[in-house]
Amino acid sequence: MPQTTRNYPLIAAIDLGSNSFHMVLARTDGGNLRILERLGEKVQLAAGIDENRLLTEDAMLRGLNCLSRFAQMVSTLPAEAVRIVATNALRVARNRADFIHRAEAILGHQVEVISGREEARLIYLGVANTVPSIAGHRLVVDIGGGSTEFVIGQGGESLLRESLQMGCVSFTRQFFPDGRITQTRFAQAYTAARLELMTIENGLHQLGWQEAMGSSGTIRSVGQAIAAGGSGNGEVSRDGLAWLKRRLLKTGEVDKIDLEGIKPDRRSVLPAGLAILEAAFDALELTSMHCSEGALREGVLYDLIGRHHHEDVRERTLSDLMTRYRVDRSQAARVEAKALEAFDQVREAWSLDEELDRELLSWAARVHEIGLDIAHYHYHKHGAYLIEHSDLPGFSRDDQQTLALLVRGHRRNIPKSRLQELGADSPRLVRLCVLLRFAILFHHIRGPQEAPATRLMALDSSLEITFPEGWLAAHPLTLADFGQEAGWLARIDFTLKVQ
Repeated sequence: MPQTTRNYPLIAAIDLGSNSFHMVLARTDGGNLRILERLGEKVQLAAGIDENRLLTEDAMLRGLNCLSRFAQMVSTLPAEAVRIVATNALRVARNRADFIHRAEAILGHQVEVISGREEARLIYLGVANTVPSIAGHRLVVDIGGGSTEFVIGQGGESLLRESLQMGCVSFTRQFFPDGRITQTRFAQAYTAARLELMTIENGLHQLGWQEAMGSSGTIRSVGQAIAAGGSGNGEVSRDGLAWLKRRLLKTGEVDKIDLEGIKPDRRSVLPAGLAILEAAFDALELTSMHCSEGALREGVLYDLIGRHHHEDVRERTLSDLMTRYRVDRSQAARVEAKALEAFDQVREAWSLDEELDRELLSWAARVHEIGLDIAHYHYHKHGAYLIEHSDLPGFSRDDQQTLALLVRGHRRNIPKSRLQELGADSPRLVRLCVLLRFAILFHHIRGPQEAPATRLMALDSSLEITFPEGWLAAHPLTLADFGQEAGWLARIDFTLKVQ
């Protein structure tokens, strides 16, 4: 459903990367941005992940101390004006929930862990909005601390998004753990990167591009070092890569790297980043690559502006999902309208968020039947699986998991064990599930029948629904449906009454 356009004079994006944390504060004017402040620190969160895929306390403290400095900039901003995204290190860390809980307490805002392909989409958006447009396709490469993203797009739209499990921090730990730079180690890192690239290079070549662009610190640092060596104006070239590789091998140790354009805090990860970049040049047959100042954090800002001005990519994503799985849009619209009508009646009693929870319920109503395209039997489970495991641009992993849980719980048993895993969020999602189930039962007989007005009274773990006098007696199927529903909800200690 359309949302009211909101104008926030100040917006902020925070990128919790595997190597660095960055924050950008900007002033908005319609769809335009003016950057007011940039903050960044090398945290190397990925370097603090142990062999059991757990973040060490020291790594957590490095990140939390950095965020305590960012917090002053964002703590007074409204929730809708701030977006905080976490990338590969928190994607893979098994104890990420602990770090996120502590980070949110410091920042006063929600932290989203995004998928690799969502990261790629946002990176492309940041680049596309900060460099001149071109007529054809543009390839964007971003070497991060724990993953490397490859995107092909045209204009402001990404067409192909890929994310590989290789980054300058993770490869440093694997191939240059003691800081020594040798030909053998460099060759091993290069080969590992080429093996990763084999899975995506054909798809990239088939789509093709007219310009290659690099974003973020590694590629920009390589370009600056090459320029300082007397070649080019900051772009990366094959000759420049070969020259820089020779210099690093001659140096032999990361502590002895002393190249103009390479900041001291980037020296330790430079050999690994260079090996990945050289592998990308060879796999994709590149001759040169220009560098962009725009990256993930700028993409997050522009995506945030889109959400405020009816250009929310999540709306398009859901529409595409409904088309792909042949959803009955008329039925979905009826269920959505009834669910939101019910939401408005019980929102205050159940302490539901007027924007976030309403939006989540709206999404779930639209896509609750996508599993029917797989099979009718257990279609709610098929739908939940599709939502949780699909590439859904604009949605964080938590968004997808929560939406999948609502779809999973829209009929028959509500997955009590899964809800309990969410802790404090469990009662909220149970209530949203109940509202969705009510709307679906109300329109169990599909079609544009005249619907009676109902009155809902909500308590902590109960909902009482009052129909017009005599209506239920005249509609015995609906009465039987709600009687059965009361039985399902009793299994999770929730009371449903109809009269």
